[in-house]
Parts: sequence; C-alpha cells; structure tokens
Amino acid sequence: MAAQTYISISELHPNFSHPKLAGIVIGKSDTKSFPDRKNIGEDRYTFSFTVRDSPDFFINVTAWGHDAYIIGLCNLFNIGDCVVIENPLVSNKDPEKGDRFCPTTPSLYRLLVSEVHSQVRLCADMDMINTLLPLIHLPVKESGDFYSLGDIVANGQKLDGTVINILAAVKSIGELKQFTTSDGRKGQRLEGKLFDDSVSSFPLVCWDREAIQLVQTLIPRETVLFIADARISFDSFRNCMTATVNSKTIITVNPDTREASLLFSYAKEVSESGALDQEEKPEDVPVDSITDVYTVSQLKEKAQETQEAFFGVTYSFISKLDLDSSVSKVIRTRCSRCKFQVTEDAQSCTNQLCPGRDQVFSASTGFDLLVDFTDHTGTLQICSLRSPVAEKVLGCTTEEFTSLTDDQRTAMKWKFLLERCKIHVKILPSTRVKTGMRGMILACSLADPGEVKQHMTTLLQPL
Repeated sequence: MAAQTYISISELHPNFSHPKLAGIVIGKSDTKSFPDRKNIGEDRYTFSFTVRDSPDFFINVTAWGHDAYIIGLCNLFNIGDCVVIENPLVSNKDPEKGDRFCPTTPSLYRLLVSEVHSQVRLCADMDMINTLLPLIHLPVKESGDFYSLGDIVANGQKLDGTVINILAAVKSIGELKQFTTSDGRKGQRLEGKLFDDSVSSFPLVCWDREAIQLVQTLIPRETVLFIADARISFDSFRNCMTATVNSKTIITVNPDTREASLLFSYAKEVSESGALDQEEKPEDVPVDSITDVYTVSQLKEKAQETQEAFFGVTYSFISKLDLDSSVSKVIRTRCSRCKFQVTEDAQSCTNQLCPGRDQVFSASTGFDLLVDFTDHTGTLQICSLRSPVAEKVLGCTTEEFTSLTDDQRTAMKWKFLLERCKIHVKILPSTRVKTGMRGMILACSLADPGEVKQHMTTLLQPL
C-alpha cells in the first residue's frame, strides 16, 4: 500500500534523509514577515501548522520563504485537510525560541519546510485520508483535563493570565470586526459566546485569521469544542473573565470523548427547549427603553443583516396562541439549576451534566408557549412567550390557568387573536429554524388605538 511509504511522526529523527510523512492539519497560524538579515531591505515570510498522524503523535511544522511562496502555501490547505510533507528538515525543539509560541506537542522534534528543499501538497491517497480524518476529533490533551466554564467563573481573577483547557458548547458567533492600529497595521477580531451546564454565556475572543476562519464555520448550539491552551484573562471593562485563542491554542471541534458527548446532548436539549434564550436575561434591557418600531418584514430584514440580538416594538396581531392545547404543551417544568425539562412529578434531574445532581432537587414550573404574530407585511413564527412575562400577558398564574375550563382558555386565546397588540420583542440569531432567527416576547398588551394611528406611517410601508 502507498501508506507504507510514509514515515510516522513517532519515528522521525534528524538523521533521516528525505523523509516523507502524511498528516491531518489540526492547527495553523497566520503568515508573518520579518526583516531579512542577509538581504537588507527584504522580508522573510513564515507561518506554522501542526499535523497529526496518530492518536498519540503530532508535530509542529514551520515554513520559511519569500512572500509568494509562503502566502501560496498557506492558502493551499486549511485546518482539517490532509497533507503530505516531503523532505522537511527534522530539527530538535528549541523551547527558548520559536517553539515557545507553538502548540505543545509530544514529539521531540519540529519540522522546517523551505521553498528550495521541501514540498507540501494535499494528500490524494484515499486510504491514508480515511485513516487520518478521525484524528481531527481527538483532543490534544487528556479528555478529562479541562476547566468547565463554571470553574473559570468561580476561580475568577485567580486564573487571570493563565493558559488552560476548556470544554464548552458554541452559543453564538459574533460579527468580524476589522481595525487599523496606530502604526497602520490592519487587524481583525471575532468574539463568540460559549456555554455549558454551569454558565449560559462566556466570551471566546479570536484575533488570528486562521482561528477566525475556523470559528466562523461552527454551527452555534450544535457544536462542542475542546480548546487546548486558551489564555484566560479578566476583562475589567465588562467585569468578566474571557478566553482568548493564541498561537499555542488548538481547537478540537466535536471531540470524540464521553465528556463532549454528554455536553452535546445537554446543548441540544436546552437549545431545542429555548432555555438558552430564556437565560439571555432580557431584563438587562428595560422594556420601557425599547422604542424602535418595526413591521414584521423589517424585523426579518434586520435579523439577516446582523448576528447580534436586537430589540424592537411591533404593532401586530397574535395569529397563533395555542392556549387550548393540552396543559403539558402550555406549561412545562424545568430543573431550577440547569433549566433541563423534567416531568411534573420528577424527583431528580435527568440531565447527567446538571451541577446539582448531588443536591436536593429543585424545579420550577412556568408557561412555555410558542407564538406567531402577524401584520400586513408578514408573519414571525415560533416566538417564545414564557414566564414571568406570560403571566403578565395572560393575567393569570399557572395554577389559575390549570383550573380554567376549556371554554375559558379559548376565550382567553381569542382576546388576543381579535385585537392588535403592542409587542416588545427580542430577536436572536438561530440556526435551528429555517428563518435563521428566533423571537422572544418581552411584553405584550392590547395596543392603544392612538399609538397605532401614530405609527401608521411605519406600519403601512410597502413590502
């Protein structure tokens, strides 16, 4: 087989002549340039990447050369691609120099690739590719060697400046921010939000172009990350801890570990239930401060233009409000600690990752409705209406609602279906619905005719 012509990373040695190895790229840095000491006025270009060929072995590779060669080579492959490296220089690690800024590897050596002597190409050997591909889902650290987000928050500023491993799910990906420094250098910044069973939102910051490209491909609420060697710092402006991807960081997407599988199941459950949206704490923005008026079509247009949550007011009709469905579809019970849905008579939380599994079980019961609202421009579907907002809107508690007759529930439903309402709504990006957005009702009341008339100019804009 062709695979037998490759040298494994574990067998590499500086005395080897013309080594050839194949591996999957698990990490990669941006290109950088430095003044060439031998040729005054010229620059040398470089970038590094990390390849793996077995569960236990991976190695750092550094390429040097002219700008066209290095930029072309860097653009040849991405993280997750399989490559063949021919005739690299096998060199001892130098922990005091370049290796200090590269990912930690089990190999004693590093590889140097040059334009004249070496070749790097995409692997075309399908047997080798099929062998290498599963390795992309193996963390580069022990599967249990990580901090939960709750551990990081609990330790607080004690962890400021440290480099640790994190296992967390992706909650959201922000917009790419471009900037220019005072000395004219261009840069970029991307911030995502992580979550797990202990913390509902935690910032992850990326400055490196390669890391940004990887993070931008992730599907929020459907992706778990093992982030090896993330730098933890305290953000004094926001008064919170943050994680930053640096040159030593390797991100493993959807790790093939038991811990990651449990977290993925939890992430899927809380995402589908809408509990994550509930934890967005809409009270952080007072309802009275939300004054921007939108039609339904304008809400949809703005949601497509931004990946950030935003707030607005719409004068619309509630077009779907299933109050006369079975009570189990209107009222739900959740674990007070992790928001996992449980049965009404549950004695313990069924979420294996619940931080309170060893403590006295506590649950809360509340309205959990999916609502559609409609105006002359369209309909916004699957908007959440939950306690405590739902109690204010409906004018009753869950206990009072369960005692209502079917006719009384139907009458309550038609109270809203027949009248135009003033709805304060929060719009969040969501990959789980076709529209790419999810609405969260923060307040809803029958609209004052005078207010509706005042905003008719907005409401009657053409589609």
